[in-house]
Amino acid sequence: MNCIIVDDEPLAREAIEILLESAPELTLVGTFGSALAAQRFLSQTQVDLAFLDIQMPGLTGIEFARTISPQTLVIFTTAYSEYAIDSYEVDAVDFLVKPVEKERFLKAVDKAVSYFKLLTQGDKQNIEPGADDYFFVKSDRKYCKVCFADILFVEGLKDYVVLQLENQKIITRMNLKGISALLPQSMFMRVSKSYIVNTIHIDAFDNNDIYIGPHEIAIGESFRDEFFDAFVNNQKRGRG
Repeated sequence: MNCIIVDDEPLAREAIEILLESAPELTLVGTFGSALAAQRFLSQTQVDLAFLDIQMPGLTGIEFARTISPQTLVIFTTAYSEYAIDSYEVDAVDFLVKPVEKERFLKAVDKAVSYFKLLTQGDKQNIEPGADDYFFVKSDRKYCKVCFADILFVEGLKDYVVLQLENQKIITRMNLKGISALLPQSMFMRVSKSYIVNTIHIDAFDNNDIYIGPHEIAIGESFRDEFFDAFVNNQKRGRG
């Protein structure tokens, strides 16, 4: 995968460049001090992944992310953790808080590489309705049965959705609204513009995040009240 770095701070760009030395899957093809400069480059060159700062003069990273090709994945880098929710609203693969630690950086890179591979295969897959407790997903020229109970969560990624199972990811060309209509509402709940979670797999939550195994999912601001009213209160009634 080729990638670019977009950050108005020279030291921040250099820090990401150093971290990229530990990621042989990625090839750096450009570094830019502004979103406008990167925009000109992207108008002539296809880029697979952009490491993108959020707070930049002129055109912010969030604004820039809304203009780039759906084929370009985005990992945001910023010194302000409060922008995490905004990053998922534009289908970012991940969100890194400066100073970026190597282990966390490589985790984000692994996620981007995994999604890139899935996206290149996405047109081969479709979802077909099954029965009350499963549906079929077409993969490698055959239909695989996927039980609703086995899905941990569903993530929207550009023009695709990713079904996260315990030890497998399955991608299909569909939006979250479309797949939501196929999922049992008693089991699944949308918690942001990018995520639908299977409530039976929720291990923990706080005011901002839901934890399912090793996965941490941000709760969208406009979905928070619904989550607490529907899920948390149902749990209380169940215990009562």
